[in-house]
Amino acid sequence: MKPGRAYLIAIAVLITIVFTISAGCTGPAQQPQDSNATTEANESAANSSSLIFADPEFAFELRRTLGATYSGEADIGECLATASRIDEGDFESWYSEWKKTTDAIRNAGDESLAAGHNVTAMEAYYRAATYYRTAEFFLHGNSTDPRIVETWEKSREAFRDALALDDVPYEIVEIPYENTTLPGYFYMVDDSGAPRPLLIIQTGFDGCQEELHPYAMEGIKRGYNVLTFEGPGQGEVIRVQHIPFRAGWENVIEPVVDYALNRSDVDKGRIALWGISLGGCLAPRGAAYDPRITALIADGGTYDVGENLLRNLQEGGGEAANMTEEDLKEWLQTDPVEFNEAIRDAMDNDSGTRWLNENGMFVFNVSTPAQFWAKWMDFSLAGIAENISCPTLVTAGAADHFDPDAEQAQELYDHLTCDRELIVFSDEYGAGSHCQLGAFGQSLASKFDWLDEKMGMKG
Repeated sequence: MKPGRAYLIAIAVLITIVFTISAGCTGPAQQPQDSNATTEANESAANSSSLIFADPEFAFELRRTLGATYSGEADIGECLATASRIDEGDFESWYSEWKKTTDAIRNAGDESLAAGHNVTAMEAYYRAATYYRTAEFFLHGNSTDPRIVETWEKSREAFRDALALDDVPYEIVEIPYENTTLPGYFYMVDDSGAPRPLLIIQTGFDGCQEELHPYAMEGIKRGYNVLTFEGPGQGEVIRVQHIPFRAGWENVIEPVVDYALNRSDVDKGRIALWGISLGGCLAPRGAAYDPRITALIADGGTYDVGENLLRNLQEGGGEAANMTEEDLKEWLQTDPVEFNEAIRDAMDNDSGTRWLNENGMFVFNVSTPAQFWAKWMDFSLAGIAENISCPTLVTAGAADHFDPDAEQAQELYDHLTCDRELIVFSDEYGAGSHCQLGAFGQSLASKFDWLDEKMGMKG
């Protein structure tokens, strides 16, 4: 098919408002909420998320960074002071102001360490790691920008300096993968070497595994050994090894589980997998092909990126009404000039659209928005979700701007045939956002309680 100019623009406009990043056989267990309550919650979320920034993308990333205060890996005053200096919607200002704060915190940690104040230094290093990661977030418009790797390396260095001063046993590990290795951290409840249930945690579309440290520490508290890792398109693997995302995530999960099973401190009959953000699509795909996984959390659940996009296009009517998912993908693969121009025009006028497409091109190692979207449409659990055999928890947020009305999470839940549960977090107390960022108390309590039940860790 050869869509017309007006149709191209319509698709581009719709794409700018359809963000499907999301980075179980009983009825769904949702937090109760009527339609009026949901509307009020969403309005409340919109109001609360505008702290400092009116720009939704900047506001969300600030909330994400503030969320690290739950684990002591950020501090409210430092975050708000930094945000107040940033020019609204300006990616360079975001980088420079967070970098300025981070350098100061890192230097303070170095001074504390030199004076023998190890705990103070450790705490400063954890915060510095978070802030460096935040500073780097919007730099991906130019994949050759040296600040991407430089700032990411400073974040990882600060994080590892903090780990070295902490009292939780850990190993920096390399997981064999095809002709290379994937980076990981293995955190242990103690150094006894005793076999323990293992929790594998992975991030999604835009995360680094150091951001998973708070989840890992909650697992340690509950008696799990924890393995975090980065796969293609993530963290070190895209920044240093330049390996882009792949849809066949089962090829990533299999060697990760192989590695885990070769360790004597892993209970081979109890291995859980937790995927966060886009990991809510990646981890289920891995679990569908690997029966060694005994429990799964899709946080938040994502069923089919392309289907969700196509549904929104079809609702717009016109030429899209009879378009199939394959039609859309084949057209995007032609890298249409008009489409790319329309998307880039939209990127100039909206920071969320700009970030989504810049990061998408970066993590897929492509040069145009159409190439990014064509590859992203491969991320689907259609015909696959039914093969998941382990107990599965699917989560969503009532005010998640990446999955409005929890449609993707619900669809994933509906296609599961295993022991399943769906939790849609209300925003009444601030837990309705994407992956419940900024509400870790509620988030971790519900998700770990479910996991403990399924893994025999209750009490």
